[in-house]
Amino acid sequence: MHKGNRAGGDRVTDQPKPLEREPSEAELRWERATLRPSLEKSPERQSSFTSLSGVPIERLYTPADLAGFDYARDLGDPGAYPFTRGIHRTMYRGRTWTMRQFAGFATPEDTNQRLHYLLEQGQTGLSIAFDLPTLMGYDSDHLLAEGEVGKCGVAVSSLADMETLLAGLPLEQVTTSMTINSPAAIIWAMYLVVAEKNGADWKKISGTTQNDILKEYIAQKEYIFPPRPSMRLVVDTLTFGAREVPRWNPISISGYHIREAGSTAVQELAFTLRDGIEYAEWVVRAGMDVDDFAPRLSFFFNAHNDLFEEIAKYRAARRIWARVMRERFGPQNPRSWLCRFHAQTAGCSLTAQQPYNNVVRTTIQALAAVLGGTQSLHTNSLDEAWALPTEQAVTLALRTQQVLAHESGVVNTVDPLAGSYFVEKLTLQTERACYDYFDKIDALGGMVAAIERGYPQKEIHDAAYAYQRAIERKEKIIVGVNDYVSEAKHPIEILVIDEDVARPQRQKLAALRRRRDNARVLSTLEALARAASSDQNLMPFILQGVRAYATVGEMCDVLRKAFGTYEEPAFR
Repeated sequence: MHKGNRAGGDRVTDQPKPLEREPSEAELRWERATLRPSLEKSPERQSSFTSLSGVPIERLYTPADLAGFDYARDLGDPGAYPFTRGIHRTMYRGRTWTMRQFAGFATPEDTNQRLHYLLEQGQTGLSIAFDLPTLMGYDSDHLLAEGEVGKCGVAVSSLADMETLLAGLPLEQVTTSMTINSPAAIIWAMYLVVAEKNGADWKKISGTTQNDILKEYIAQKEYIFPPRPSMRLVVDTLTFGAREVPRWNPISISGYHIREAGSTAVQELAFTLRDGIEYAEWVVRAGMDVDDFAPRLSFFFNAHNDLFEEIAKYRAARRIWARVMRERFGPQNPRSWLCRFHAQTAGCSLTAQQPYNNVVRTTIQALAAVLGGTQSLHTNSLDEAWALPTEQAVTLALRTQQVLAHESGVVNTVDPLAGSYFVEKLTLQTERACYDYFDKIDALGGMVAAIERGYPQKEIHDAAYAYQRAIERKEKIIVGVNDYVSEAKHPIEILVIDEDVARPQRQKLAALRRRRDNARVLSTLEALARAASSDQNLMPFILQGVRAYATVGEMCDVLRKAFGTYEEPAFR
């Protein structure tokens, strides 16, 4: 049983102390003798400077900004609590981050070919995107799938599709990330059965299922069921994974989509980590010891344009998570304190105007993720404001990571920005602001209750509106969009998904339904329905359905009937 769990609303006590800034005599002399005469001759470009998220940035940072800063408490050594400087002692001197390009489009055959191509180009991990019908729990032949099959990811309706998608891939040698949420348990079960059929050992395969339903209600809106039964599905996958697939991350708690929806960096961090706390609390209440599942919790963050704000966010994330886990949940295994995360460059920052500028943006964002200590990275392609990436564009995006890893020198030392007055102050400010959000969410009764009241949704809405207004007033410049605009047209090649891609998928589904044992399928669906009405773990019943070639839509329909569907209320 769980040991040492604290009350959900307890404030972490080992948090940073407020830093009172008292300028030094040397700083005052510099301002009098050097700064004032300079400003009289050449004033600064604007009256105020802020981060991308609107945080005021001072002209100069000095030791006065870190009064009371304690190395052991606020920084620490690499690979040691509180992990500000990274979760590994030598970081990228030991091994570089996993290079994991997101891939998925059209048919399973098309995506399988792209996955093999990326591995041949030096990618070190797989990442699979699924199309909208799959994400929403519909088969490719459903009426609501019309016009969306294979458009924003690969179409997967059955185990047969998953077998094709993963054909020839070394599942015991490469980690696989799958971006799927409401039907995550079903898609993961399909992956496990394919691995089983290929002779791979569940104890040896590794990878990640996104499976973060809370951020769907907060930001991305690809939900099916109401929050509480959806949380039950997440808990079932976490407990099943801990016992049966110990090297798999059954959840990637995702701030990426929160940031893409318009949040600030602090909101992304606070809502993501508070989601993680919520999941941990629910699994503990289900009877698991925190050390049995916490080491497999993983995170997924955005990498946006503001280099230093992003670096501070990642450093603060590790420190906050270590402190929260240790104080709220009392785990004995230090691995339970680790904030392991994947980063992806910011899709929302990419522009259709002057698309080659996106290569520069992506490079800056990737550099922030690396300097911030990510374990895994995806770099967006220059054409993604237009369409899914072409083979040429995705290759260039992968090469961006490889140049950073092998030519830039940023891998040579651990946490190279440690000790920067600016970075350390920004990290502390980010951490304190995150704890303030925790207090507000705890006061509302936790993240599920906060979501039901619309609190994080409104915070993101307000932040997105403020940022858009800043762009319109040119307080924030987007090169090629609201300044440095060019009328010249530079057409680029884009990937076009044929409208006919749905036809072979529908044909394959019809053939599958004719050849499978439909009596067996019906039996597994009835068993799943009974289990959904009980408190049993649903993963074994989903696996039975998958092995019988029941489809994503058929199993989701059973759960829709048992759990109902969710329609977001209007929040004011």
